[in-house]
Amino acid sequence: MIQYEVRPTQELPRTADLVIIGGGIIGAATAFFAARAGLRAVVIEQRPALATLTTPAATGAFRAQFDNAEEMALVREGIALYTHFAEVTELAGYDIDIRQQGYLWIATTETTAQRQREQVRRQRAWGLADVELLSGAEAHARFPYLAPEIVQARYRAGDGWLDPRKLAMGYAAASHATFVTETAVTGFALVGGRISAVLTTRGVIATDRAVIAAGPFSGVVARMADVELALSLVRRQRVILPDVPDVPPDAPMTIDEETGAHWRPALRGAHLLWTAPGVPPGPPLEDVPPSEAFALGLLDPASDHAVARITPFWRTVWRRNTAHWFSRAGQYTYTPDHRPYLGPTAVEGLFVNCGYSGHGIMASAGGSRLVVETITGQLAPAANPFRLDRPLIERELDIL
Repeated sequence: MIQYEVRPTQELPRTADLVIIGGGIIGAATAFFAARAGLRAVVIEQRPALATLTTPAATGAFRAQFDNAEEMALVREGIALYTHFAEVTELAGYDIDIRQQGYLWIATTETTAQRQREQVRRQRAWGLADVELLSGAEAHARFPYLAPEIVQARYRAGDGWLDPRKLAMGYAAASHATFVTETAVTGFALVGGRISAVLTTRGVIATDRAVIAAGPFSGVVARMADVELALSLVRRQRVILPDVPDVPPDAPMTIDEETGAHWRPALRGAHLLWTAPGVPPGPPLEDVPPSEAFALGLLDPASDHAVARITPFWRTVWRRNTAHWFSRAGQYTYTPDHRPYLGPTAVEGLFVNCGYSGHGIMASAGGSRLVVETITGQLAPAANPFRLDRPLIERELDIL
């Protein structure tokens, strides 16, 4: 991959067209779309390097198989960008390690199979014509490592994953923004109810527009301007097993739709994940501790959500007991309806780009483009389905 370096500074500019608070993937994506709109952006990051909190904790997966048309549209916009990333960003030769190996959702009961059929019917009505419904026999023929108990599957070959750090740094390099690290935001200066400056530990930067893209810390930053965001922070984890030859390297993301346990190939082995139910929310954390019990729950075939339930080769991996694994944890930032907050707040000039509820990597392009269009006035507030003052109707938790 050709190297395009982003060189952060600790010198705070005196002014900016737009200040972006948060140097993770969402902040970097916002900077990229701001540059395309002709805005001179400054990104403030309190950590010593960009994209080092929630971005590297993500598995980097993306899928168009959503349960609502609006988020599906955001992600499909992202997929179109990711598959032509070097061309769109004008970073010749830049590689974000995209792998379109598909998403395979597995049903082992007729109840889940019926839910899959309804989901696919809705997705096709929203324009997702390439999602497939596979019978148990068709799924076994295409993916012979599946368990015999499988009765049906839904599959889309165009889904997949990428390297989230490379995506974030690609956005950053293409934005040509100023990135100021090791700098914390401490407040906002308001004149007549409008943003006039952002206050930081390195001084004051004058601006009449700012975007909060601080991931789990977005609520903390918003409260500095007396803006309350309904956000719930929940620890999520993944287990990394490198060098496991049993894992088919060409396999899709394979999801047990009954339990939410899923895995995908990575590092000549796999990433294993599970959206554990009932995890209590907590405060934003700079260091999110993983749990060994989480890994054992996915790997031990005796567990009710073991990945061996749908792919029996994991039983062999467990019995052999020679695979090394390590865990990584981060925080999902949930909104009540599990859809992001995108656009203006009640404070004039202050915008939000946060609350992706675990979908930040895949929706970073569409969401950030939408936020920038609200900043420039290209998108009217009423036309924004993710506006902060929308009716927040609680939805069932998406297992991924």
